[in-house]
This record gives sequence, C-alpha cells and structure tokens, in this order.
Amino acid sequence: MKKKQFQAESKRLLDMMINSIYTQKEIFLRELISNSSDAIDKIYYKALTDDNLVFDKDSYFIKVTADKENRTLVIRDTGIGMTKEDLESHLGIIAKSGSLAFKKENEAKDGHNIIGQFGVGFYSAFMVADVITVISKALDGEGAYKWESTGADGYTIEPYEKDAVGTEIILKIKENTEDESFDEFLDEYRLKAIIKKYSDFIRYPIKMDISGKRLKEDSDNEFEDYKEEQAVNSMVPIWRKNKSELTPEDYEKFYNEKHYGYDKPLKHIHVSADGAVVYQAILYIPESIPFDYYSKEYEKGLELYANGVLIMNKCADLIPDYFSFVKGMVDSESLSLNISREMLQHDRQLKLIAKNITSKIKSQLQSLLKDEREKYEQFYKSFGRQLKFGIYSDYGTHKDVLQDLVMFYSSKEKKLVTLDEYVTNMPEDQKYIYYASGESNERIEKLPQTELVSEKGYEILYFTDDIDEFAIKTIMKYKDKEFKSVSSGDLGIEADEAQDNTDSDKNNNQELFEHMTSLLSDKVTKVRASKRLRSHPVCFSTDGDVTIEMEKILNAMPNNPNVKADKVLEINVHHAVFESLKDAFEKDKDKLNLYTALLYNQALLIEGLPLQDPVEFTNDICKIMV
Repeated sequence: MKKKQFQAESKRLLDMMINSIYTQKEIFLRELISNSSDAIDKIYYKALTDDNLVFDKDSYFIKVTADKENRTLVIRDTGIGMTKEDLESHLGIIAKSGSLAFKKENEAKDGHNIIGQFGVGFYSAFMVADVITVISKALDGEGAYKWESTGADGYTIEPYEKDAVGTEIILKIKENTEDESFDEFLDEYRLKAIIKKYSDFIRYPIKMDISGKRLKEDSDNEFEDYKEEQAVNSMVPIWRKNKSELTPEDYEKFYNEKHYGYDKPLKHIHVSADGAVVYQAILYIPESIPFDYYSKEYEKGLELYANGVLIMNKCADLIPDYFSFVKGMVDSESLSLNISREMLQHDRQLKLIAKNITSKIKSQLQSLLKDEREKYEQFYKSFGRQLKFGIYSDYGTHKDVLQDLVMFYSSKEKKLVTLDEYVTNMPEDQKYIYYASGESNERIEKLPQTELVSEKGYEILYFTDDIDEFAIKTIMKYKDKEFKSVSSGDLGIEADEAQDNTDSDKNNNQELFEHMTSLLSDKVTKVRASKRLRSHPVCFSTDGDVTIEMEKILNAMPNNPNVKADKVLEINVHHAVFESLKDAFEKDKDKLNLYTALLYNQALLIEGLPLQDPVEFTNDICKIMV
C-alpha cells in the first residue's frame, strides 16, 4: 500500500513533538487516555440532541492492555470512533484537533468538557513507540479503518474488520537502549501508577487486567496466579462532590492518598468558584513542618488539573511564597495551556485563581486564630517564621496581608499575642510598641535594657527568630504605633525625678564619660549615663536602625557584610560600681582603664557577643582579684 506523506509543516512539528515539546515520556499515556475520554464525551453530546441514541454511562470505558512478549501497548475505548476522513484529517495533519472543532460546535453541558484542544497529544506516543496503529469504527460510519505510521515517513490508511464502535491504539514499544529503558511502559504496575498520577479523575472507567495471587480453592497454603479486570481510576474526584456529602475523614483520606504530608492536616478549605473564572480547589493547612521546608530542596506549589487531568505536580504560581506550606490541588476548565499541556500560559485566569486562593487561605487562618487559638498556635509554631519572611520579602509588599497573623511572646501575658492584642491592651500614655531581641525568652527576660520599660508597666514583645526585627522594621507602624527596641538610644519615656538626677550626674561626670569614650573609641560611639538601668551596672544601647541582634544575624551570613551597630555603653550612675569608677578617675587612671575594659566586656557577654580577647579579659579579672 502506498504510504501517504505528512504535510511538510507536520513533519517538522512531529520531529519537535518527539524530541522537545514533552519533558517526560510518561505523558504519552495521559494524552492518549484524554483522547479516549473525549471520544466517549462526543457520544454523550450527540445523545443530548439525538433521541435515537441513549447514553448509558456504564457501557463506556477505556481499556489499557500491555503485552510484554510482543512489546505492544493497547489503549482501547468505546467512544465515537473515526471515519476514514477523520483519520485522514485528524491524524494526517498534525495539530488539527478534532476535539477542538467539536468543542466549538457543542458547548459544554452538565459539567462535561472536552479535554483536547491542540491535536498534538496523540503524536507524543512516538516518544515510546516505533509504530503506532489506530483501528477505528465510527458511530455513524460505514466499516472500520486502520491508520498506521512509523513516524515522519508518513502513514497508511486501509479498510479493516472491527465489530464494535470505538478506537484501538496499538503501540509497538521501542527496544531498550543503553541510555533508556522502555520496558517500564509494558509493566502493569508502572502503567497503573501513571494512570493514577495523571488520569485518576477521568470520568469513565480506565480498566486493566491486574495480576495477583490468591489461595487455591480447598487449599490452606497453596496459591495460584490470576488476572482480574479492574477499574484503576477513581473517576469522581472529591472536589466535585458536594461539601455536604463529605466528612472530615474523607478530606483526611484524600490528603493521605495524595501524599501531601505524613501528618494530619489542621484544616482544609474546599472551594467551588463559579464566576469570572471557574475552578474547584481543596487546600490543606498542615499540622507539622516538612523536614526540608526551610531548605533549597523544598518545592512549593499545588497540583493543577484541567478537567480532572493532572497538568502539573507543583504549580508554584498558584500560591505566594509566604503561604508555601499550603498543600492541595486546583482543577479548572478556564486555564490556557501551552501546546504540551505540561505548562501554563500566564494569563488572567491563573492570576485570578491565585488571588482568590490567597484570600481563602488568609481567611481560614484568621478564623483559626479567632476560633481555635490552640490549633493556630500549633500551626504558628511550625510556620510563623514563614509569615514573617513574607512580611519582610518583596520590600514589604505583603505586610498588610500578613501583619494580623503574626504573634510574639509577651512579657506580661507569658504567651503568644498578636499585634492587635498588644495595641488593644496598651495604657493610654504608652507611645510605642516595645520589643526586645535575643536567643530565647529566658535570655531576654534577664536583659538589663528591659528594666525601665517593665518598671513603667509596659508590655514587651520578645523577638527570638532571626527574621523578627527585619519584619517589624518593614511594618514600621501598626495602627499608628511605632515599634521601638528596649535597646534604642531613646525609649520615648518621659524623665521622672530619678532620671533628672541622672542628667545631673551625667553633666557632673562628663569628663569621666569622655575619658571612657576615648578608651573605647574603636568599639563604641560613646559612653553615657543610663536612664534605663535600675539594678544592673552596665548595658549596651544602640543609635541608628541597626540593632545588636541585627548585627549578629547579618554577620552570620555567608557573605558577611561586616555590619556594625552604633553601640553606646551605658553606665548605671546609681550603682556601687559607678562610685569605684569615679574614685579611679580621680586617683588611679590605670585602674579606670581596667574597669572600663571589664565593663565593656561585661556588656558584650550580656548581649551574647564574642569577646575580642578572652585571654585579656581573664587576666583583667585576675588583676581585680589580686
């Protein structure tokens, strides 16, 4: 039989199909099953307008059969079939989609939507097959026909004997090479896994003959091999069911089946949107943090389906980074896909879905915070750091979305509080939201810098995450209240009588402070009398935007920018140590130098900063002891 040639453009496209359009060879099975599903859908559409045609869904199916011995894989359907003209038109001209034409002529009804639109998916089979044979009998056609091709060389069409309406696609699977094994596409368990991955929610049964072992009749310990035809797909996806039909156990089962996590989800969100963009989604807020969550290996994203067919395992564009902990899936008929259906075209529909999903997640978290505080705090323990990263990233673009979701430990409440709760409980005379930074709540509790703020009865937020201060400086104000570190040079607390005395002491001892400043000129910007200290002799405060905790965090980074906070050494002029300083200033400058070095190193230790010369420090201690 004379072989017919593909059009020149089709040859080039076929070569591109085999070598570059698809990134994973297993995709071919998704494409062929989707075509089979479309073929059955076409009978359904025809039955809507043809009174002589009754659509009994139970009579329609797709069958996948592998023959290892003959290296063939057969995909058979009971769909509408193709005439000789259909085979010539749809398979002889690459990228001419019969489904797309049918779709334009017949608008979707009853939730049925034709999947195919580009007409190229069929040819993806050439990635795994040397020969493709299509045997088809059309519903309204006369006789059956066989279409066969070995690739770009062309194809043949001839009459063929076939009793039932429908189509069989027979793939002659390639032999293995040194680089690639094609045997996997003849293994029933691998085929089943591919079907479950991409086509689990095709609305018609996808059948396979599944092998197994069972006890022989009348035997207690002898087994026999058997094969049994099974539908391997779920067909009706959970997200297309009414919420009233589903229980919490159903959602949890789906979470486990899809391997979204090894934990239990704290909350689920079931969305059915029917507006500017039509989509369904099931989203989960996990209970615990994945082991690789804060590593480069972690990959965010939701599963993306188009009419029940998996398009992407991880669609990162559907959720923002700050909600990257959310697991789940989205199914839509509104998305524009590229030719391979492996990638999304970044269109308005995608952005709308992402925007809506972000809003749904935030609402769910706010509801959890308000109504189930214990669960929210459990969530926050795992993912609060990510919310704070979200505030800081992108120059604070998302701070308004996230600032009401973050929490910090409270010096008064001895538990986590929100910024709103802090501001609501502020005394009328309090001007600022005060915070203190450190490695742990216990370390912060002992910081000398907290004494004055605590004495005034003001609440202090404890910052123990490396991102905390950066996030807060990004927010800048919350409900018109500025944030202020307890180590700030100016706490904004009005001077009382004791502080007035401190100012007097500062003026009377100006020469002493200037001398100490000169001794520490390469380490601090100045030495001054403290207004914040009560029981402690010394501490650091900072002038400028960079705090000591920020200095530590920035300098711990791989590129080490060598950022330095403008440190001020504050001396408690009401402490007994100050009397020793004054006495040494008047009588023994060497002893003053020793005291100054000791107080500076003491301030370093309080802040958890490394001593520049530990040996010198221990020697100075010995001098005091002697």
